[in-house]
Amino acid sequence: MKTYRFLLWILSWLAGHALSAELPNLNALTPDLTVPKVTREEAAAGRRVEAVTTGWEQTQVRHALYLPRDWKPGTKLPVLVEFAGNGGFRNKLGDVSDGTVDGCVLGYGLSGGEGFIWVCLPFVEIAADGTKQNCTTWWGEVAETRRYCLATVRDVCARYGGDVSRVVLCGFSRGAIACNYVGLHDEEIASLWRAFFCHSHYDGVRVWPYPHSDEAAAIKRLQRLGGREQWISHEGTILAAQNFIERSGVQAPFTFVPIPYANHSAAWVLHNIPERQQARDWLARVIH
Repeated sequence: MKTYRFLLWILSWLAGHALSAELPNLNALTPDLTVPKVTREEAAAGRRVEAVTTGWEQTQVRHALYLPRDWKPGTKLPVLVEFAGNGGFRNKLGDVSDGTVDGCVLGYGLSGGEGFIWVCLPFVEIAADGTKQNCTTWWGEVAETRRYCLATVRDVCARYGGDVSRVVLCGFSRGAIACNYVGLHDEEIASLWRAFFCHSHYDGVRVWPYPHSDEAAAIKRLQRLGGREQWISHEGTILAAQNFIERSGVQAPFTFVPIPYANHSAAWVLHNIPERQQARDWLARVIH
């Protein structure tokens, strides 16, 4: 059985690789959205700022907070929480991932800058000298990443009017894997989310160089989904994720969408393409 699953993964990977080689380069197109830069100012409508959650002020851990252009004190808005891809990534198509909260784009592309509070969360690592800081590659200390995530989501909702019943977890690449690896780590953190938006990679599809990345462990996490919705997209093909979920036996409203560009990038949400509109329609439905 293990040999069969490995061969199935190899075939899926080869099919996706071959298909991606034939697809157009998204970077040849002009985006219709530009993500606001992160500044060190007070939070305000239409502004994306560097922020820190109470209890971490003496650390180097920081997240990025965007209040939409239509934000007003006293209103209740849904929240998009996003994890970034791994840092140090660059390919021949011109795609780049630096692994920082500043580099996140999904939340802005999905919302267009209105109607949603957008929070980009760090993975937290502990340096040799004991300093806690943002981690640009993989998970850092999972327990600390989880703790910062829980505290920050609750703090943002309380302070800025986020609707705790309409929080959607998003991620690209490493962040897409984190939707389940971190977001479904245990029952407490799993209870935060209304739905999940996973682009390019998926927890359990392949073994990665960290503990509990195997299929059996990933299925245990996925079982905490509890029937909630997941959007799953990937450049070229989503066959590998579909095969894994079918093997898992987990039943939920999964939406599988291949993105018709070769790029390992979340930047497709910054372009006026049919798949972005499909993603926005999906998001509007799951939060109502």
